[in-house]
Amino acid sequence: MQVLDSRRLTGPGLLLDRPGAVLEVRLEEPLRERAITVWQKAARQLLQAVGWNDEQVVTRTFAGGMSLAVTAPIDALYAATELNERAWAAAAAGLTGEKMADLRGAVASLLDNIAEERDPVVALMYQEARSRGLTFLHGEDLISVGSGAGALMWQVSAKPAPAEIPWDSARDIPIVLVTGSNGKTTVVRVIAAMVEASGKIPGTTSTDGVAVGDTVLEEGDFAGPSGARMVLRHHEVETAILETARGGILRRGLPVERADVAVVTNVADDHLGEFGIESLPDLADTKMVVAKVLADRGTLVLNADDPLLVERSGRVRARLVWFSLHPRTPVIDRHLAAGGTAVVVENKQVVLASGSSRTALAAVHEIPMTFRGTALHNVANALAGAAAAWALGIAPQTISATLRQFGRVLDDNPGRANLLELGGAHILLDFAHNPHGMSALVDVARTLPADRRLVLVGQAGDRNDEAIRALARAAWELQPDHVVVKDMEGYLRGRAPGEVPTLLADEFSRLGLPEESLSSPGAEISSVRRALEWARPGDLLVLAVHEDRRAVIDLFDQLSATDWQAGEPLPA
Repeated sequence: MQVLDSRRLTGPGLLLDRPGAVLEVRLEEPLRERAITVWQKAARQLLQAVGWNDEQVVTRTFAGGMSLAVTAPIDALYAATELNERAWAAAAAGLTGEKMADLRGAVASLLDNIAEERDPVVALMYQEARSRGLTFLHGEDLISVGSGAGALMWQVSAKPAPAEIPWDSARDIPIVLVTGSNGKTTVVRVIAAMVEASGKIPGTTSTDGVAVGDTVLEEGDFAGPSGARMVLRHHEVETAILETARGGILRRGLPVERADVAVVTNVADDHLGEFGIESLPDLADTKMVVAKVLADRGTLVLNADDPLLVERSGRVRARLVWFSLHPRTPVIDRHLAAGGTAVVVENKQVVLASGSSRTALAAVHEIPMTFRGTALHNVANALAGAAAAWALGIAPQTISATLRQFGRVLDDNPGRANLLELGGAHILLDFAHNPHGMSALVDVARTLPADRRLVLVGQAGDRNDEAIRALARAAWELQPDHVVVKDMEGYLRGRAPGEVPTLLADEFSRLGLPEESLSSPGAEISSVRRALEWARPGDLLVLAVHEDRRAVIDLFDQLSATDWQAGEPLPA
């Protein structure tokens, strides 16, 4: 009966529709039903004892364990995690035959902690903002209502009383959430380009950083709540497009309780085994959490080519817009017959279909990011971006013009399916981080002529051994002449240094790669340098870069400026 994780949720999540606390417990099935009953009783007793009579108690089981959650006042979430843990401790004692802890003693401690944490002004501001339909954000020692150009913001230590806030001055900007297993950052950037082309300033978050218009505020992985708050508090932002990663949803919940558009790109095997997410259906449910904040007035953009998303669409209240690589599927046909909207590929054109009307947006081969239509994953990303832009009210002609332009230069979508020429060799640079993404990258690489092919591959440590080996198998489909496996030092996530490269190398060896055709030089930038040292004119280097994209691109620029040729020594 091991507690795997205990955390506060600051926004809607998989189990709860509002803030609270959740813990995961490892427990075998025969004891689960009784454990849930005892925990629920203890949690209810503690909630009532501290005066939280209207809070929800929610459970979820998974293979080998269960999640236990309670909602709580927004100004007492740390105390809520303690309450949850104490309720479980009482339940666990009862299950093992020990004497259950006296909950009266727990109540005294909880009341002290609640009193220390409570901030009635924050709670009142939150309730008033919710009643007005305004975004409320609390974090980084700041508190704000409204969003972007309509946000009002204060230091927590200098916050006004709710009655002193000029509520009529606060407003919300359009907010887009983008989630899925692959393509999130590209879709965020496509939507932002369309927003900018429409004359508004976009603010974006992604695994690459935070940007407002063309200005990068922060670099790094900001696909969680902290990055969202940064964008939503920036007074220049007129539309927010927020990458919303699985980890952020499970760790803290969604960054907002209201959004106008949400996109789910796809569901693929990745990150299984964390927070009780053990299967693809579990992962689909996690991604679909974004639908919770759309209500009836928002729009959910879904991939009609993903069976799990099609199956779960029946539970959605929001307006649906589908995208598909195919013009005629059962779900698309039914949707259009009912007067709905979809963005599809028809006769090699990206088409906006609404009911019986059709508007051609661009020929697929005209869209630079699709490699003349050979990169099907980026065709799908273009469709998703166009569908979201249409849901935001952006004119079809603006969407069309952006599709024809986006991806012509590296800065449009750096690190995502970029094809570069350097010293007579070609480089295909991408973020491929799971088997699905690597397979898509390999499909593109197969269309590119090359004398020899190299693949650089690495993986974060929070995947199980089989998922890491599956990544190697996906890369092996290219039949590379040389493989470089890297260590992702910033993403060890519980693994020892060198452990992941060893797994990858072992799988490549098992697949038939000769020992002399594999390199494992260590960190990412060293691995990129090794790939360049191997290259000769006419070669193709397929580089999956995750941590040091800016340093890698700077290295390419440095080599280009010195007229370096493949086969020559690299400068120190």
